[in-house]
Amino acid sequence: MTQGNKSSVREFVIMGITTDPQLQHILFVVFLLIYLVSVACNTSIMLTILIINDLHSPMYYFLCSLSFSDLCYSTVISPKMLFDFFLERKLISFIGCALQLYFFAVFASTEGYMLSTMAYDRYVAICHPLLYVIIMNGRKCVILTLIVYIGGLCTAGIHASCTFSLPFCGPNVINHFYCDIPPLMELSCADTYMSKTIIFGVVFCFGLFSAIVVLASYMYIFFTILTIRSSEGRHKAFSTCSSHLLCVALFYGTVFFMYLRPASNYSITQDKIVSVFYTMIIPMMNPIIYCLRNKEVKEAMKSCISRLLVHIY
Repeated sequence: MTQGNKSSVREFVIMGITTDPQLQHILFVVFLLIYLVSVACNTSIMLTILIINDLHSPMYYFLCSLSFSDLCYSTVISPKMLFDFFLERKLISFIGCALQLYFFAVFASTEGYMLSTMAYDRYVAICHPLLYVIIMNGRKCVILTLIVYIGGLCTAGIHASCTFSLPFCGPNVINHFYCDIPPLMELSCADTYMSKTIIFGVVFCFGLFSAIVVLASYMYIFFTILTIRSSEGRHKAFSTCSSHLLCVALFYGTVFFMYLRPASNYSITQDKIVSVFYTMIIPMMNPIIYCLRNKEVKEAMKSCISRLLVHIY
C-alpha cells in the first residue's frame, strides 16, 4: 500500500457519478438523504440492542455487528462522495485512495462473513434449540466475531496490496466515484493479469465458502421447519430467517455480479450503478428489513424511544 519507486502518480482525479451539473444537485440531495437514513437506522439498531436487556442474545449481538459494518463501509465512501459534488476538480491523494479502498474492503468483507455467521447462528437456534445456549455461548460469539474481522482484514490486505503494488505512471483519472479495484487496474502501466487473478481467486474462494455456509445452514433449517407440526411454529421459525435471507441475497448478488463477472462484460456505467447499490442502498436497507420483519426489534425500538422521551421531558 505504499508508493515506493514504482509509481509517479501522487494523486488521483475522481470523475464522480456524473458530470451533468443539474443532475449532480439532484443526486447530492438523494444520496445525502440515503446516507442520513442509513446512519440513523444502523445507529438506532446498535443503541437499541445495547440498551434493551431482552436483546442481549447471540442473534442480536451479530445483528449489532452487522449494523456496525454497514455504518462503517458506507461512511468510508459516502461523505467523500457527497463533498465531491461541490468540487470542480475532485482529488484524492495516492495514500488516501489506498486507505479508502482498504477500509472499504475491510468492512465489506466483514459484512459478508458476518452474514455467514448469522446463518450458522440461525441453524443452531432452529435445528438444535435445546443446545443453543450451550453452543452459542458468549465466548463462542466473541471468537466468531474475531474470526470475521480477522478474515476481513486479511481479505482487504490482499485486495489493497494487489492493487497498489502495481505501478501508476501515466493517467490518474479514476472514472468512478471512489477508489475501486477495476477502474484503478485500468490506470496501471503494467500487466494486471496476476493481480486480477489473485483478487478473483480470493473473492471466489472466500465468497464460495461463505455462500456454502449460508446454503448448508438454510438447507438444514428448511428441512427442520418442515418437521414442525404447528403452522404457527413454522411461521415463527421462517420469519426469523426471512429477513436474513433477503439481506444475504442483496449483498452476495451485487458483490458476485461486481467482481466475478467476465471482463468482456465490464461497463463503467453499469459498474457505477451497482456500486451505488452496495455502497449506499444495502447499508440503508439492511436495518429497515430487520426492523420491518422482526417484531422483537420493533417493540424494543419503541421501548427505547419511550425511555428517551421520558428522560427528555
